[in-house]
Amino acid sequence: MLIMEHILNYFPNLTDKQISQLRQLEKLYKEWNAQINVVSRKDIDELYTRHVLHSLAIAKVQSFIAGSSVLDIGTGGGFPGIPLAILFPETQFILVDSIGKKIKVVNAIAESLGLKNVKGEHIRAEEVKGQFDFIVSRAVTNMNDFTKWTKGKVKKNSIHPLKNGILYLKGGDLTEELQNFPKVTLYDLSNFFEEDFFETKKVVHIPVKYRP
Repeated sequence: MLIMEHILNYFPNLTDKQISQLRQLEKLYKEWNAQINVVSRKDIDELYTRHVLHSLAIAKVQSFIAGSSVLDIGTGGGFPGIPLAILFPETQFILVDSIGKKIKVVNAIAESLGLKNVKGEHIRAEEVKGQFDFIVSRAVTNMNDFTKWTKGKVKKNSIHPLKNGILYLKGGDLTEELQNFPKVTLYDLSNFFEEDFFETKKVVHIPVKYRP
């Protein structure tokens, strides 16, 4: 089982405040999970591997610049948005989900952690207003449907090394699913993390054309 200290090996430059916030996640999620099942029972004891570190894999692919904005679609209990918001306190994160009780947990945990850069909204992805530098998610649907949900939600001008678009956490063989996306780039998480859980996991980057 991965403990908090292992995350420090992968992210050695965390501030004391960030370390404290990450440490609090286990207690907060266990308390909330007893009331509202936002993390599966089998996963709650593997929170730092299967949820926190998995979410932070996106940061190994792209560090978010201060002043940028990120939309997390289908966030569930707040992944990958909350761990990323801890890591990038000067980036604004909007976390959305169609299930209201999950957003209740998201906002409560963000408040407990003092995360001023997180806003959870009970809304369907298609109804989100505004545009963002990146849209993140963890395997909520197939990529063809996901890109339809995100249409018109990506800013025109890129300020990061990666072009604005989608950063998607997903595992397995994605060849067939991604055949319609010639500009896709896959990043194997096994290149970043040594735990067996990440052996087949990837970050999928798809640049998205700006649509006014």
